[in-house]
Amino acid sequence: MRLLVTVPWAEPLGGAEAMLQAVLDGARAEGHEVEPVFFEHGSWPETLRAQGFRVAVVHAGRLREAHRWVATVGRLAAIMRSRRPDLIMNWAAKTHLYGAPAATLAGMADRVVWWQQAIPPRSGWLDRVATRLPASAIFCYSQAAASAQGELHPARPTYVVNAGAPPPERSAGPGPLELPSGVPVVGLVGRLQPWKGQDRLLRAQALLRDRGHSMHLVIVGGDAWGLSSEYASSLPGLVTELGLDGEVTMTGQVPDAGPYVEQFDVLVNASDPEPFGIVLLEGMSRGVAVVGVDSGGPAEFLQDGRTGILARSGSPEALADALEQLLVSDERRAEIAQAGLESYARDFTDAAMRKRFFSSLQRVLDAKHPISPSSNGAVPG
Repeated sequence: MRLLVTVPWAEPLGGAEAMLQAVLDGARAEGHEVEPVFFEHGSWPETLRAQGFRVAVVHAGRLREAHRWVATVGRLAAIMRSRRPDLIMNWAAKTHLYGAPAATLAGMADRVVWWQQAIPPRSGWLDRVATRLPASAIFCYSQAAASAQGELHPARPTYVVNAGAPPPERSAGPGPLELPSGVPVVGLVGRLQPWKGQDRLLRAQALLRDRGHSMHLVIVGGDAWGLSSEYASSLPGLVTELGLDGEVTMTGQVPDAGPYVEQFDVLVNASDPEPFGIVLLEGMSRGVAVVGVDSGGPAEFLQDGRTGILARSGSPEALADALEQLLVSDERRAEIAQAGLESYARDFTDAAMRKRFFSSLQRVLDAKHPISPSSNGAVPG
């Protein structure tokens, strides 16, 4: 299969980028040709070029710049005509606003699909506009996202493809942080943004301290892209306000969160709702007990009390209640961690994900040009 992917971001900083990188990593070995087209210059396209990928960069600028939009659509259409891909996947709602018109201009409107990276709100204009543009299918990480997408008009065939993560490369030697001994280390990895819930986890830590449970919290991540600078700058003050000085480590932006995760006893994803939660898989793959929120993606792949713990919501009280189950028992943490590792190895490796991903794309092609049924790698919404 020849797949052209339009990508809005040029730095691999989050779960959406990790998912696409996992697709790229094994695609050629499995007989697929994936060609990314980035909307800005950055380290990621340069790295992929060095790895031998055919990469294009079309500097799109901002959506409100009408002349740039027209120029970008024209350049994308030219690339599509020259590449003649089997399918065009726009990797986010934003790139679909360029990629769908470009494919129409290139005479390939029936080859377009796009990936819904979020759980769309009904009021989100970007999601509503993207949904109205031509697409043979929409892909989502979770059934929760697919159901929310189904509320938008017009209805499109929707496929759920759960994410995957590559087996970790274990770090040699000591970890990057000097951490206190004798207390569990709890970590959260993610950009410093309100929906990620760093502030709510800090408040949960204060509640647990008042209940008599000690822990050291590690917040890995920074203000990537400057999306929430005010929120990011407020967190150190909140640490002091809650009386948690000395009990919290904030790393800032790091190039690779893996060595930090290896130092955790518990990894928390406090996002509510969370479209999937790839970071939870990264914890599970390293044998770390994980906590997610019982909404969105985590509720679909974590078995509460067995492969992870699901907090009833993203509130500080609910996060504290979920964490308390793991802080009080080393044995319980070890059981959850082992079951999570087994679940990851069985269903959520990058290889398993790629099988689901390309099987789902094949189903789209089969629907366009009926042939023998392909393997069932996706769940139509």
